[in-house]
Parts: sequence; structure tokens; C-alpha cells
Amino acid sequence: MTGLAVDDAAWGSAWRCRAPGDKLLLCGGLVVVALVLPAWPGSVLVGAVAVGLALGPARVPARTFARAVRWPLAFVAVGAVTAVVEVGSGGPGWAPDAAARAGSLVGHALAGSAAVLLLATTTPVSDLLPALRRAGVPAAVVEVASVVYRLLFVLLDSLRTIREAQAARMGYSSLRRSYRSSGALAGAVLLRSWERARRMQEGLAGRGLETGLRVLPETLPSSATFLVATTAGLAGIVGTSLVLA
Repeated sequence: MTGLAVDDAAWGSAWRCRAPGDKLLLCGGLVVVALVLPAWPGSVLVGAVAVGLALGPARVPARTFARAVRWPLAFVAVGAVTAVVEVGSGGPGWAPDAAARAGSLVGHALAGSAAVLLLATTTPVSDLLPALRRAGVPAAVVEVASVVYRLLFVLLDSLRTIREAQAARMGYSSLRRSYRSSGALAGAVLLRSWERARRMQEGLAGRGLETGLRVLPETLPSSATFLVATTAGLAGIVGTSLVLA
């Protein structure tokens, strides 16, 4: 277990051994379709397909997928409220087309989020980064993402260790102590992350590292059947949406 439920789900997914490029094509296509087609029925179809693939063939735990979608859902809800409220001479009020505008925004956002989460819960970052490099993403961007990904688990371990020590000392026994302990926890983790980053930079510079940390990536074969099914599925969503619209 890595400490991140999404990452654990990706390593345990039935699609773990599929080529990252195949999954990028599928999920990227779903995102594009969700943004281009009308919210009804395009976004609804995209969301249903993404969730169905995640819980079905990919065998992602339903609880993990549901927990992962909570944070995007919160941001979408806040964005929907700000999009439908108008401030006029008479004060704040609802926009005339508030329901349609909110429904369209929520539909597009949730469908796109479901497609992105399908990729996140089926593709480990260690597989995704080499695929992005091969796709032409600048090496500096990929390298920064790789370093942040590696440091993330170190910081999570530090966060867990410090919080357990605080809890053992009754640091969260009252509301006042909880506020104080949370502030101390944030400060300690910030200092540790700064120190870890500084030590890593000095270590890499001392070794004369001027390019990325190259490793031998695992080569996963592409599936022609999967690519054909992806193309047919995306075309089916577009066709169904145009007919129903």
C-alpha cells in the first residue's frame, strides 16, 4: 500500500497491464466528447461509460472511485453556484437561465472528471510519465512531476508520523489543542518538505545531473482490439448524443 487510495487502485486495477497510450486515448477522447457535446445527453453518456468501465472491466473498487470524485464534486458545486448568481441593481439574485446553466456546467465538469478519474485509477504514475514523455510533453515538465510524485509519499509518511505522535500526547483532546496541533503539524511538514527538497537538489547537483532521472520503463504492448473498441465507443456516444439531442 502506497498511502494513496487512487494509486493503490491503479496498481490493483485489471487494466494495469494495458498500454498507457491506449488508456490515454480512451480517457482523452471521453474528456473531449464530454466538453464538445451538449450536457444532455452527451455528458450523461460519457459519465455513465466512464463509471461503468471503472467499476466493471477495470475492477476499480466502488468506494475508492466514489471517494475520489468527492473533491471535484465540491469544486463543481461551488462553481455552479457562482455561475448562476447575478448581482444587479436590486442586489444578488438568480440568473434567468440558472437551472440550464448550472445543469450544463455540472454535467460537463462531472463527466470530464469521471473520465480523468478512470485514467487515474487504472494507470500508475510510474507508467503515465514515460508515456507523456513519448507523447512529446517537455522533459522538464515530466521531471518536475516525477520528483513531486516521489516526494509526496515522503511527506505523507511524515504527516502520519507527526500526527500519531501528537495524538499520543493528547494533542487533539480538545478543540483548542486541535487547532494548536494542526498548526504545528502544518509547520513541521512544511519545514520537512523544504529541507527534503533542498537536500535532493544539492545531491543531484553534486552528481552533475543536468538531465532527467532516466529509468528503464516497463513496455506494455498496445491492443488493436482495445483501440478499435475505443474508437467505436466514442463514435457511438457521439452518434447517440446527436440522435437524442
